[in-house]
Amino acid sequence: MSSNNGDHLPQSGGASLDPQVSGWFVRFLNIVEKLGNLLPHPITLFAIFCAAVVVISGIAGYFELSVVDPRPEGAAGRSSDGMIHVVSLMNAEGLRMIVSNLVTNFTGFTPLGTVLVALLGVGIAERSGLLSAAMRSLVMGTSKRLVTLTIVFAGIVSNTAAELGYVVLIPMAAMIFHSLGRHPLAGLAAAFAGVSGGYSANLLLGTVDPLLSGITEAAARMIDPEYTVGPEANWYFMFASTFIITFLGAFVTEKIVEPKLGQYDPSQAANDLGEAKMEQVSAIEKRGLKAAGIAIVIMSLLLALTVVPEGAPLRDPKTGLVSGSPFLKGIVAFIFICFAIPGLVYGRIVGTMKRDIDVINAMSHSMSSMGMYIVLVFFASQFVAFFTWTNLGSVFAVAGADALQAIGLTGPLVFVVFIAMCGFINLMLGSASAQWAVTAPVFVPMLMLVGYAPETIQAAYRIGDSVTNLITPMMSYFGLILAVASQYNKNLGIGTLIATMLPYTIVFFIGWTSFFFIWVFGFGLPVGPGAATYYTP
Repeated sequence: MSSNNGDHLPQSGGASLDPQVSGWFVRFLNIVEKLGNLLPHPITLFAIFCAAVVVISGIAGYFELSVVDPRPEGAAGRSSDGMIHVVSLMNAEGLRMIVSNLVTNFTGFTPLGTVLVALLGVGIAERSGLLSAAMRSLVMGTSKRLVTLTIVFAGIVSNTAAELGYVVLIPMAAMIFHSLGRHPLAGLAAAFAGVSGGYSANLLLGTVDPLLSGITEAAARMIDPEYTVGPEANWYFMFASTFIITFLGAFVTEKIVEPKLGQYDPSQAANDLGEAKMEQVSAIEKRGLKAAGIAIVIMSLLLALTVVPEGAPLRDPKTGLVSGSPFLKGIVAFIFICFAIPGLVYGRIVGTMKRDIDVINAMSHSMSSMGMYIVLVFFASQFVAFFTWTNLGSVFAVAGADALQAIGLTGPLVFVVFIAMCGFINLMLGSASAQWAVTAPVFVPMLMLVGYAPETIQAAYRIGDSVTNLITPMMSYFGLILAVASQYNKNLGIGTLIATMLPYTIVFFIGWTSFFFIWVFGFGLPVGPGAATYYTP
């Protein structure tokens, strides 16, 4: 990986950025990079946050810090004196709470189990070769005129399968553009824009949905102890967003990025690339894909029989509706099944899943890659629990809501500030779950108190979290993208890559935020099944 911090800008075919623009921009990028590098590892950061919560609660408790509880009298969790008091953990009672709940904080953390279960199914589909073959078939089977659209779209869809887009699609997109005589970095940028910039958009629910909804639910319960947020909370909006991001990503690639890069000069490559070739989908892989497709159709029909008819077993037995039904509450189980069974069918056809041990190894491999996440969740779960026990989140939320009301910023425009703030924080804390675990306990209660539902707040957060993924070195796969790009430009550094991706961030922020306002406040549409837009205590 190049250690260059952005001093070398693309030199091919007049592709370099304007010197006046590149000067201040590279200086800005260097500042962002240096600030980001000052932050410790996210796991260390959460450990520090846990200690900070304990200390701050002790100080606030000593001074008896409290605020007026905005919830109506008689509401669950409201104290008899109508106040929210900070609870100190710097005493004997606090020590007993921490020690006795350390394990249950971890094992009871909602995102942990849901993500691991979903990944068991994804692991089977990935190790069988189904996901790779499907991506190659989708991208390579399209016409040259639609290749950019298809690559961005494939990048967005690949998010359902965790790291597949980063590991498989982005390098493949650079190869495809090179084989077509186009600039390979433009192909890389298009795929990167879909995979990372459109991270939260998708046609299907993925592993990120239960992860974020669990954190949102925990934050919402600071205000409403009975509030629930399901994995499907943002599905409608994210489904529609898939097409918005696809067209925006293709537009930026073909109208801004590719013209700026100019004609590719093969002499810039780190090694002799030779003739660019893509591995075609073989005949047996096509048979496997066809069989997996049939399996998906059969599963969809069977699932529909359990949900669609009136009185179906997976509808809510009390109301008869899909909203709040076992189907939606158990959506993670269906994510598992919808990846595992097609993966098994495909693997049997192509020979990658011959025995039960192959399936077991596939699931084990998916779990082995989650070691860092599990450690992160341990400390994140402690932080969320400590923050909840102390009432610091509720106190900050009430104070923040009062401040917003004092300055008159309680209307829909508050989401512009919120999305921009989330995008800025993402520059320094690149993990979606880590960032939301820190910010949700403050922002979800705060915006609930000014009248907005947690599902809508989460949808807005996902925009801010996604659009700046492209320009932050703190994003976990940024180094991998830089390494792939360096194969095509040996002088390419971090600043070059960020400068290439910045137009996507700007256009995605403006376009996606505008779409959010049109969807939620223009047409008044829910962001997901049964999701409310406004919250009334």
